[in-house]
Amino acid sequence: MILYEHPLSPYAQKVKIALREKKVPFESHLPMGLGTGSGYADEFTKASPRSEVPALVDGDTRIFDSTIILEYIDEKWPDPPLLPRDPAARARLRMIEEAMDTHYEAINWALGEIEFMKRATGTLAAQLVGTARRQCESWWGWLTKELGSAEYFGGGAFGRADLSVIPYLNGSAGFGITPAKGTTLAEWVTRVSARPAVRQTADEATASRNGLYALPQLIEQGLFKREYRDYRLEWMIKSGGLAVVLDGLERKTIRFSPDFA
Repeated sequence: MILYEHPLSPYAQKVKIALREKKVPFESHLPMGLGTGSGYADEFTKASPRSEVPALVDGDTRIFDSTIILEYIDEKWPDPPLLPRDPAARARLRMIEEAMDTHYEAINWALGEIEFMKRATGTLAAQLVGTARRQCESWWGWLTKELGSAEYFGGGAFGRADLSVIPYLNGSAGFGITPAKGTTLAEWVTRVSARPAVRQTADEATASRNGLYALPQLIEQGLFKREYRDYRLEWMIKSGGLAVVLDGLERKTIRFSPDFA
């Protein structure tokens, strides 16, 4: 079984944690040309017509989109289950996953645009980072309410919402934005991060961060274009970064989702 992924992709991290929790062996492949919008191998685009990671190849089965992949994994390898049996509880955990995959992902993505890609500097960068920090704190409040006094978001068992939240909190932690020590959410992060599947996945992400510091030069050379899509584009514009988008369009250093191949 092959998983096309990038260690820093929170979507790929979700899938890797799930597979590792279930002790399902897989090969991890980094698609050539990732970040350029072109030049992908046929094997990857057959699995992911959107040319996005993650994509799973299990024999003759090819699946894209992290949420759909997680559904497949839980149905094919049901032990341990990632979702409870109660329909209302299942819907609640899926909503947490959806919120993180859209709204919170855009915050971390924007922080990467500033920290690694140097899309903004000076006053504008400070403004955008400040907005991102305030939004993270707001999301932590919501997550704390969802967690309540339980050990995990689903109650007493690690599951779908936990593996969907931890990549994003680890992502913002990489920019120095973390819940305060001693808070319920900070204790949850510590507890979840101690799980071998989570720790290995997080370590892989951390190890790959160093390569990001070379990206500004690649962007200037037109060799790397970061994808601006849906919530990411919305975040940058509504947070005061319209100039970032316009500059990227003018210099052709950003891209949008490719046509469905």
